[in-house]
Amino acid sequence: MNHILALLLCLTASSVFAQSGAVIDEVIARVGSEYVLLSELEEQYALAESQSNEALPAEARCAMLDQTLVGKLLYNQSKLDSIEVTDAEVEQQLNARIDRILSYMGGDINQFEDYYGQSITATKEQFREDLREQLAVDRMRASVVREVKVTPAEVKNFFGEIPRDSLPYFNSEVEVGELVIRPTANDSTRAAVVERLEGLREQIMAGAITFEEAAQQNSADGSARGGGDLGWTQRGKFVAEFEAAAYNLDPEEISDVVETEFGYHLIKLQGRRGNSIRVSHILLQPAITESDMEESRMFLDSIANLIKVDSFSFSYAVKRFGYDKVQSYNNDGRMSNPASGNTFFEIGDLDPDVYFAIDELQLDSLSGVMEFRAPTGDPLLRVVQLQSRTSPHRATLSQDYAKIQDATRNAKQQQYLSDWIQEKVGSTFIKIDDRYAACPQIRTWLEDSRKITVGGSDGKVVTGK
Repeated sequence: MNHILALLLCLTASSVFAQSGAVIDEVIARVGSEYVLLSELEEQYALAESQSNEALPAEARCAMLDQTLVGKLLYNQSKLDSIEVTDAEVEQQLNARIDRILSYMGGDINQFEDYYGQSITATKEQFREDLREQLAVDRMRASVVREVKVTPAEVKNFFGEIPRDSLPYFNSEVEVGELVIRPTANDSTRAAVVERLEGLREQIMAGAITFEEAAQQNSADGSARGGGDLGWTQRGKFVAEFEAAAYNLDPEEISDVVETEFGYHLIKLQGRRGNSIRVSHILLQPAITESDMEESRMFLDSIANLIKVDSFSFSYAVKRFGYDKVQSYNNDGRMSNPASGNTFFEIGDLDPDVYFAIDELQLDSLSGVMEFRAPTGDPLLRVVQLQSRTSPHRATLSQDYAKIQDATRNAKQQQYLSDWIQEKVGSTFIKIDDRYAACPQIRTWLEDSRKITVGGSDGKVVTGK
């Protein structure tokens, strides 16, 4: 259920019964100004049960409620600390998630609407506030543990406390660097795109088509479904070229063609509120031809050859020639393993193309040029470098320091967060339904004498029939 609707129901109908007396939900906990509904807990339980393919013990609800209370505590504190989550951030995340789901469905909007039983717009409305809360919680949690650091002595002590027979066994792992370049369209292709956008602008200005219709029919990004609408946003959320053009427009004015790293745009200013603006755009991206790809392959191959003869280092080549929108760019080209968060990959964690490229490489050697796709679908080219390789082994401090350091940091952050939660529990108004008071995980929330439980009947939300 949408959290805004749920909160309104909690505030206005928590102890009121309609004529039929039919209960549709219950408030089972309150943390500061945040409420937990019975439906939230039961949805979590049902989802976990369906994923496990077996019945879960009733005690599982205790652990789920504990985690929900932690989230509500963080969300409540994020409001007190003025942790900002902008409308633009929420909209961007919503669009990205909808686009990802649609990609799994082959872009079939009808299939999406059949599956969810409602339109894309309605789905976004349903999850908008849930996503805002999730982003605020993540940001608050990161803020709490941001300053937690570990010293080499702490890493050594952490490792020394692990029983010898409990040390993890690591399979063979590699570290891989990549030099990525982004092929660009040729001049004639770019000129054709600019000409097409200029033609659309002329049609819009002449009244032959609306801006929204032109966006729906032509724009190359997910905003096309909403007529190009990018929602309300503040300065700093768009790339510089786009933002400069947007903020120089008057309401209802349409820009000339604007070039950014994403392509070419027409921008329409829908409205302005102080330092916030609402804009729509039409995005066209020039196609990359095979001749463009071949030219970029030859360029990257020549850079790789210069690295091989020590004309400059791999790290320098990344900074001088690499595409700065990939994660590895800011780590001297070293790739990070999304599964672990560090730079070590077991063979099964590697993209198959990368695995086969490094399989026969010697340390510090480079592969040939490979094509791959960015998450946006754009074609990219790269060469990879084998930077380290380990044999299967029992963990050692000298060989696995980075991993042990991460484990030490994670443990220290978790302890710091737990201490922070206990401190905030003692200074935050909390109510929990007495049916959960026996849960071991919930007792710590009720230890302070200022905390009280509230019986289930006090928190009912009922129908209006």
